[in-house]
Amino acid sequence: MSVLEGKKILLGISAGIAAYKTAPLVRLFIKAGAQVKVIMTPASKDFVTPLSLSTLSKNKVISSFTDEEDENATWNSHVELGLWADFMLIAPATANTLSKMASGTSDNILLATYLSAKCPVYFAPAMDLDMFQHPATKKSLQTLQSYGNSMIPAESGELASGLYGEGRMAEPENILSFIENHLREKMPLCNKKVMITAGPTYEAIDPVRFIGNHSSGKMGFELAKEAAKLGAEVILISGPSHLTLENSNIKLIRVTSAQEMYDAAHEFYPTMDVAIAAAAVSDYKPKNVAQQKMKKQEAVLTIELTPTQDILASMGKLKKNQKLIGFALETNNELENAKGKLVSKNLDFIVLNSLNDEGAGFKTDTNKIRIITKKEVKTFGLKSKSEVARDILNEVILLLNE
Repeated sequence: MSVLEGKKILLGISAGIAAYKTAPLVRLFIKAGAQVKVIMTPASKDFVTPLSLSTLSKNKVISSFTDEEDENATWNSHVELGLWADFMLIAPATANTLSKMASGTSDNILLATYLSAKCPVYFAPAMDLDMFQHPATKKSLQTLQSYGNSMIPAESGELASGLYGEGRMAEPENILSFIENHLREKMPLCNKKVMITAGPTYEAIDPVRFIGNHSSGKMGFELAKEAAKLGAEVILISGPSHLTLENSNIKLIRVTSAQEMYDAAHEFYPTMDVAIAAAAVSDYKPKNVAQQKMKKQEAVLTIELTPTQDILASMGKLKKNQKLIGFALETNNELENAKGKLVSKNLDFIVLNSLNDEGAGFKTDTNKIRIITKKEVKTFGLKSKSEVARDILNEVILLLNE
């Protein structure tokens, strides 16, 4: 999952030969999960067709304030476009368009939108070598950056004139990477390593049967996705679960038993900044595991159980600079039991949810939690698990900033 997922991108295209690169650029944005709207200068339509861009973006391409062929057409509001976007990208940004942006000239809808945009603005210069090196162009570039705009550096290579040198618009893949990295650097969990445990564990009785619980792993998976959205590098250790995810910033490690989860957690824990133990780990396992399937008998079957290793408590003992968060699922004496775990397991805070609350607990898409620290108890209403994950991670961010 890209940091661009769900982002609203306004792509402004000015009239340069590099405009042909905007078709694959739009496709990359869409594949990353973004929404894209395209604004073109009238002259840019000589280099790439609005039909191609509207097909790829799945949105109407805008190149004028009104549709001159439709006498009943409504006005294309540059103000609304500027407010809609999470960020604006002008690519290619020709010498002419750069000069107008720097001076505040507004003679087409792209420039009018740029001047009214409230969102961050990126621009990718594209022109021939001599134009790029001209003092006037350099002044435009400096002025635009002084306004807070972000320049995506031009690349060196063969130019349309046949010359070789700096001035090529960055390749679409490099533009995508530049923006992703720039956005990630501003995220509150950038450069942080977060380990999350999720789901149940299964403790074998024989090759067929096991002791387990009803955990689906949804809470842990949502925590992993939200942490990645906030810029973290995530290790997700999951017990048996049907859930899947695709995100280059999340490393998914699948385990089955409590011992396997213990081993995996302790492998990564020493290098983590944050560990969140959201898994429903079995407290007990069969002392002896049958090597063959046990046959049903008329007699009562007794299985001797032995405690599993306490993953959270052991991490609490090893804790140095990590922030350690636990979960407590309770049915009685909830607050008292959770506060006891907070202290005994050396946690920074504990997330309490109750099976007595409708919509909370296993297999639901919602949860209702209380976050308990040594200083206070914060109570949250019933929310989707993605929203709950955000609440928990907001508390983590506060911890990291103390």
